[in-house]
Amino acid sequence: MRPVHIALAVLVTALWGVNFVVIEVGLDHFPPLLFCALRFLVAALPAVFLVGPPRVAWRWILGVGLALGVAKFGLLFIGMHQGMPAGLSSLVLQVQAVFTALFAAVVLAERPGRRRLLGMAVALAGIAVAAVDEGTSGPLLGFVLVVAAAAFWGVSNVLTRKAAPPDALNFMVWVSLVPVLPLLALSLVFEGARPDVEALSRLDWAGVGAIVYVAWVTTVFGFGVWGFLLRTYDASAVAPFSLLVPVFGMSSAALVLGEGISGPRWLAAALLVGGVALTSLPAGRLSRMIPSPELRPRRRAAAADAPGPGPAAPGTLAPADTTASRTPKPASRPSPRG
Repeated sequence: MRPVHIALAVLVTALWGVNFVVIEVGLDHFPPLLFCALRFLVAALPAVFLVGPPRVAWRWILGVGLALGVAKFGLLFIGMHQGMPAGLSSLVLQVQAVFTALFAAVVLAERPGRRRLLGMAVALAGIAVAAVDEGTSGPLLGFVLVVAAAAFWGVSNVLTRKAAPPDALNFMVWVSLVPVLPLLALSLVFEGARPDVEALSRLDWAGVGAIVYVAWVTTVFGFGVWGFLLRTYDASAVAPFSLLVPVFGMSSAALVLGEGISGPRWLAAALLVGGVALTSLPAGRLSRMIPSPELRPRRRAAAADAPGPGPAAPGTLAPADTTASRTPKPASRPSPRG
């Protein structure tokens, strides 16, 4: 990757990591379901009038909109409202890669190999350590809700792969339009009209800033740049940067919110990130990360005999805060654009 594109990938993951701190700010101003609805409303309007008509069937837009917007983000916001720490939320959500691989095995008949099964086991061990730590020091309900949010993120990943959107930004903007009315209806039923009206009547610059950040910065800008990188480079080159999201999430939560990171939480982070890397990254990518001089001639020979690049490996890590907008690679990779 070109240095400017590496910088863009790191910038996007930093913005997604800090997003969890901004969600905490937003939850101080709005009920969680209302905040979630406003996030998607601002992300969709006026962008939906600028990106052109949808380029995939409506059933995929509706399916991903409900799984990702209503279920995943609704559960995430409620879980954090219940007391789940921002930094830990950014970490636990990465288990979506395990759910994606499991659902892909069932729905897409993609059989996980030994390495991916090992990665799932390691990541789930990390979740178990985090659950024990959170169960003894914080609200377990919030932890369970965030894990459920990661599961629905896995559902949306599989649906997105079935949809195969040619334009990630166009797809994300139209997907953002779907959850607005269901989330508003759920907010009225479960949170009540009075808290919603009071929150809107007390709207200040901090509340507006939180909405703008989670809508335009992380959704429109973040997924627009991520989609560009996936169209320009192999998914195996871009996906590893997603592992930086919990790094930025936990560090920004510690700096801004004063969240402590206990010993068990560090262990959970190591297990989760390592397990997600094993589950998500193609085997060739992992082998290139671990230099082995005696294998280099063999790799060169294999590369010379290879018929050409194949499709991205199943279960490639999707980005954190939000969606799983993966764009299918064309048969021939275009040259990088500046």
